[in-house]
Amino acid sequence: MTLNPDTFFGGAPEVNASAPGRVNLLGEHTDYNDGFMLPVATPQRTTVAISRSGDDHFHFYSPNLDASVTFARDGSAPQGFGSYIEGCIRLMQAEGIEVPPLRVYVETDLPVGSGLSSSAALEVATLRAMRALLGFELDDVKLARIAQRAEIEYARVNCGIMDQMASSLADESNMLFIDARTLEHRLVPLPADTELIVVDSGVARKLAASKYNERRAECEEGAKKLGVQALRDVADPSAVEALPSPLRERARHVVRENLRVLEAAQGVSAERFGELMNDSHFSLRDDYEVSIPELDALCEALRAAPGVLGARLTGAGFGGACVALCRKGQAQQAAASALAAYDQDGRQGRILVPVPTDRKDHDEPV
Repeated sequence: MTLNPDTFFGGAPEVNASAPGRVNLLGEHTDYNDGFMLPVATPQRTTVAISRSGDDHFHFYSPNLDASVTFARDGSAPQGFGSYIEGCIRLMQAEGIEVPPLRVYVETDLPVGSGLSSSAALEVATLRAMRALLGFELDDVKLARIAQRAEIEYARVNCGIMDQMASSLADESNMLFIDARTLEHRLVPLPADTELIVVDSGVARKLAASKYNERRAECEEGAKKLGVQALRDVADPSAVEALPSPLRERARHVVRENLRVLEAAQGVSAERFGELMNDSHFSLRDDYEVSIPELDALCEALRAAPGVLGARLTGAGFGGACVALCRKGQAQQAAASALAAYDQDGRQGRILVPVPTDRKDHDEPV
């Protein structure tokens, strides 16, 4: 039986906090290579309500999953959505914060499995809620770092930091330029007179079960063979051609993707930004091999639609969604046209995020 918050808490929770998902426009699979990224926040958010539990157990519940998790103060959560929350709690305890047993209610309108980083939104919202409840000091960059560690150490996904930085610091009206090595970040306006739309391929993506960790290992091996700390440090893009396959292709994508981000972050025309997005998708398809036929077909249908300047997969790949840069006022019509073509073969695509370019950032609810 699905529980509402009043039933779960026996009244109102002590604190609510939320965090957005993210749509990545450029800079895919560059964050764990100390590279550069350009995500934006989604209008959809994950909200975490928490209260002290009043007993010696942690209690987590998600109405979206209709799933409950309960474990003792000294126990551990089973793998699943509870592991992300437990990771945030245990890492704050490791920081010297006394975290009592909690009741945690998680609700989201982010589509799970579509590559919009529902996991990072969960982590960031959980840490924001604990910060509000317990009153500890934790700036937004450190919050993102702890959220990333929670995913790596407890959910067992060896992720970079882009998703957590985006959920913690991005807004819906601008891109967030991120340097993964220094965590320098700044807001960058989208090209003038454009808007974004995200369309789901209908193929669910399960990151932990994908080849994400394999790709990361290949990048690290490529950097080692090139004698650099990370692929971000490759000064001459042609140097990667000396690597054996598939390290050559993986490194080629990362090095060129960083160059695409750096160019776009300086400000380019809408047409050029669209070209960079297209090039990014082709690189993810051919060199990084994280696309699938459905994502390729959806991007092709989007690019053929009137008003679309560029389209690419967004997220780690292996399923999920595509994002398109459109002329302002044409995104919804373009997505409908693309879906009409895409769904002819029995696929089940859907519009996920019409990302506005004129909305203000959400305040963090406390």
